[in-house]
Amino acid sequence: MKLIFKKIKNYKLQNQKGFTLIELLLYVSMSAVILFTIVIFISSLLEARVRNQTVATVNQEGNRVISLITQIVRNSITINSPTTGSEASVLSLNTGVVGKDPTVFNLVNGVIMMTEGANTGVAITSNLVIISNLNFRNLSRPGTPGNVDVTFTADNVH
Repeated sequence: MKLIFKKIKNYKLQNQKGFTLIELLLYVSMSAVILFTIVIFISSLLEARVRNQTVATVNQEGNRVISLITQIVRNSITINSPTTGSEASVLSLNTGVVGKDPTVFNLVNGVIMMTEGANTGVAITSNLVIISNLNFRNLSRPGTPGNVDVTFTADNVH
């Protein structure tokens, strides 16, 4: 048996190196879609982070204000205003501390202010939130310690 090897030539028009125009357009469009998807995903993550941070700030501010008012009401001797069973936008307390009577809480331009005696009012909310609808309701009963319901709306500064 005799083996014969023949050399077969493969004729090509050109030695192809690189991409065709269609391949290049396909790769560029696929890359653009992937990059667009990544950008949208990162944008939504950042937006959610900012939203969560804003909610946390508003909650912390609200809790801090409620804690401060609660502590001062508990340590006060009497509630001057609002009277028992009524509501008001101003809370006035007799603390029994010289120079701090009356201690007054009220709303001024979106900020809760606390004024002790003749001193100048001090903001107890920060400039990160805007407070509205501040309302105090005196739920005390005669002969019992003061009981005040405090409500307000806190919103972030845009």
